[in-house]
Parts: sequence; C-alpha cells; structure tokens
Amino acid sequence: MPILPFQNVEHLVYEHQSAGKLVAIEKEESKKVGAFFKKYKGKKSKPSEKVTGFWFVLDEEHNSLKIDFSEEIQIEIKELELFPLK
Repeated sequence: MPILPFQNVEHLVYEHQSAGKLVAIEKEESKKVGAFFKKYKGKKSKPSEKVTGFWFVLDEEHNSLKIDFSEEIQIEIKELELFPLK
C-alpha cells in the first residue's frame, strides 16, 4: 500500500465585515489579499476581487470553532479584515 504524504495547508483567519463571521483563507490565497490592500491602501473605491475561503462554525461537542470544509465560498477581498489572534 503506498504511503501518501501529508499535505499541511495553513490558513489565515480573517473577519468578514458585513457578515460578522470568521473566514479561513489558505496562505496562498491570502497573498492576494495582502497585495490587494497594499495596492488600494487609502483609496475609497476598491474593485470587487474575490478569493476562496471557508467559514468557521461552532463545534458544540468541543465548544470551539472549527473550519467548515464542506462548503467553499467566494468572498470579496474588500469585505475582509485580518483577525488578530494575539
């Protein structure tokens, strides 16, 4: 039986401003978010570029948040704000 390598994909946590929910975005996708905010910093009208991500949901069994990988969502970058974890 072949051994498959474990692929560790890191996610960054963002807050969706209008929905008030937390979103997990893969590290590669989050580079687009950083470049977007760097490019449009201080500008009022921002384009509606999108990235893919996953909502956080409440795990009632453990009373904690977990990433819901069952549904991938498209999110406008201008709606996101990096969530401070410290």
